[in-house]
Amino acid sequence: MSITPTSHNHKNLSKAVVLLSGGLDSTTTLAIARSEGYETYALSFRYGQRNSVELRCAENNARILGAKQHTIIDIDLRIFGASALTADIDVPKDRTDKVMTSGIPITYVPARNTIFLSYALSWAEVLSSDTIFTGVNAVDYSGYPDCRPEYIQAYQKMANLATQAGVEGKTELKICTPLIEKTKAEIIKIGTDLGVDYSHTLSCYDPDSDARACGRCDSCQLRKRGFVEAGIPDPTRYS
Repeated sequence: MSITPTSHNHKNLSKAVVLLSGGLDSTTTLAIARSEGYETYALSFRYGQRNSVELRCAENNARILGAKQHTIIDIDLRIFGASALTADIDVPKDRTDKVMTSGIPITYVPARNTIFLSYALSWAEVLSSDTIFTGVNAVDYSGYPDCRPEYIQAYQKMANLATQAGVEGKTELKICTPLIEKTKAEIIKIGTDLGVDYSHTLSCYDPDSDARACGRCDSCQLRKRGFVEAGIPDPTRYS
């Protein structure tokens, strides 16, 4: 685990834990949390993903977007495998929209968001924070079961039953999902308005050794289309 404090000045702001992968959605979410006046505590994971480059992006964006602290936690989901992101399984490429939305993709990491939110919940309680931000999105990736609104609602209910702060009525935890019903183009426009530099983000599931995006995986295709539909130049480095 690594913890990186920043040198930014923060007054008496409400604290929020922000799940930060280094990708487009989570970076935009961090910018939104900051714009809403929160003192942000960014949380990332080194979980055995093949794309570890995204953590360098997360570190950069946590610093650029003024996170009070950025913590990277080591867990190894390769032990379980079963995902193209954590096992020796090929990342799907060049899939059509119909195929992308026809079921749960092999890039789904079993229970990943539940695991990540549980760490965020623990940190939030220690910080006496009642707010967690996550960049989950149900529009572009309807196939991911842990990105749906009903999942977030159920987790929030559970969280308030599972913590001392919740049981004693000190705080009522809320999980903020500002992007959950936004298209990729809408997300890019929001982030651009908030000053996000998307050249410092990486969404690709299978980047090359020079950290260039493949341009062909589901995530790359959705990202490229988002920039086109937003009418904003795509700063991504593709191989």
